[in-house]
Amino acid sequence: MRQFINAKETLVTEALDGLLRTAGGRLARLDGYPHIKVVVRSDWDRSRVALVSGGGSGHEPSHAGFVGRGMLTAAVCGEVFASPSVDAVLAGILAVTGKAGCLLIVKNYTGDRLNFGLAAERARAQGMRVSMVVVDDDVALPDLPQARGVAGTLFVHKIVGALAEAGADLDTLTAEAQRVISGVVSIGMSLDTCTIPGSPKEDRIAQGKAELGLGIHGEAGIEQVEFAGARDAMEKVVARLAPEIGEGPHVALLNNLGGATPLEMAVLAEELVRSRIGERIRWMVGPAPLMTSLDMKGFSVSLLPATKADEDALRAPVAPWAWPGCLPVGEIEVHELPDGLTPIKPIPSAHDGTRAILEECCRGLIAAEADLNALDAKSGDGDTGSTLATAARALTKALDRLPLADHTQLYRAIGIELSQTMGGSSGVLLAIFFAAAGDASASGATAIDALRAGLDRVQQVGGAQAGDRTLIDALEPALRALPDGLAVAAAAAREGADATARMRRARAGRASYLAEGTMLGYNDPGAEAVARLLEHLVAKGRVGG
Repeated sequence: MRQFINAKETLVTEALDGLLRTAGGRLARLDGYPHIKVVVRSDWDRSRVALVSGGGSGHEPSHAGFVGRGMLTAAVCGEVFASPSVDAVLAGILAVTGKAGCLLIVKNYTGDRLNFGLAAERARAQGMRVSMVVVDDDVALPDLPQARGVAGTLFVHKIVGALAEAGADLDTLTAEAQRVISGVVSIGMSLDTCTIPGSPKEDRIAQGKAELGLGIHGEAGIEQVEFAGARDAMEKVVARLAPEIGEGPHVALLNNLGGATPLEMAVLAEELVRSRIGERIRWMVGPAPLMTSLDMKGFSVSLLPATKADEDALRAPVAPWAWPGCLPVGEIEVHELPDGLTPIKPIPSAHDGTRAILEECCRGLIAAEADLNALDAKSGDGDTGSTLATAARALTKALDRLPLADHTQLYRAIGIELSQTMGGSSGVLLAIFFAAAGDASASGATAIDALRAGLDRVQQVGGAQAGDRTLIDALEPALRALPDGLAVAAAAAREGADATARMRRARAGRASYLAEGTMLGYNDPGAEAVARLLEHLVAKGRVGG
């Protein structure tokens, strides 16, 4: 089991109790565990129409996370991906419904429709005014006789919730809910299925593929498509949504299905706004996890043609913490850099030999990207190769504007370029290295002595020495051997890099945060990068310059 749970049998009740303990007194539950799992507003007085929703668990924060002032009055929770029982739904209705009545907001799944529907009939038999609406916003499978209800349900929760809070009657709320349902459309895409507690994971989505239109319970979608990045993924989603919407202003709800990172979701938000329908998106809810599918690595987009009243309702303040707000989509505001940080533009000059060596260095680092990432993943975030390759690509593009014929200015220019394009501690240290080499060169040092001066400065600033399991272990012996030729320097770097695999403890860098012996048998990725670079130059015959 690779999930932070105790047992699947107690997962939902323990999760609900965790939610209630951290809700600041806003929420309560009915005393019906384990079969009746109903979360209610603790401040509810039954003076207005109650809004009740729910369904299977595993979609958190839906639905219990949206209980509170301005949204739901109660949420009825089933087991993971299982509809709650009729008795549980009835308990929720009876607990919160007064003379004003109750509106049930149900996603279009057979179990939910049946259980909520029968509970509504039983509540009506007891004299209660109960209405029910069914959300069917998924446009992934147009040939289905009944479309599924997915994240567009949250538009109903929020708009009708604002109206209910303002005192609208049951008939008005039912009509408004139906209006919203008739306008909202949704579709999702994922790179992987979800992991259902206690069940083996279904690995039906192959590497390099994405599934378009899959359901929030992991149901298969309309097709598997080639995955070619965020822009292409969003374009495929938009292509399904575009025929379903009109030309007016819309609100988009960008939903994280559970396993996408905030970074990925921000990229998807940008791609949605830049897409062919971007000009029609006036407001956006999210990106945020709103109606998830456990740990599914995917997203969904819901669109609603919005009136001014809808916009006001979506922006009205609410108590539930899970609602991220509805914010206007605007232009990117860009401010100029502060004085002193505007990039210094060196005077370009040509030198074929220097250019050839730099190009070969960049090619070598780019070629080693995957291997260095894999090595770095043993001790951290696996980005050493990408960091160096990103800098190499940027440096390649910058060659035409570098002073290639003036080594003193070239060192400094490379240092500035790396400080702007290379992240992490490696970028800072290499920027220092080349800046110090430029200073030494300006004082008359030879190329080798200038590079040694750069190494000295890096050691002073960074604190690492030979034997600390860093790139210094390859760079220092390589520079010491460089007067004897590049091949000798490459051999010295290789020996130093391989020695790091026998060091029990790192004294600098990210690996120094790991337990002693953790990295035995693995070369330090920085040292490996130095050795790989020099070996590449030797293999390509770049022994001078």
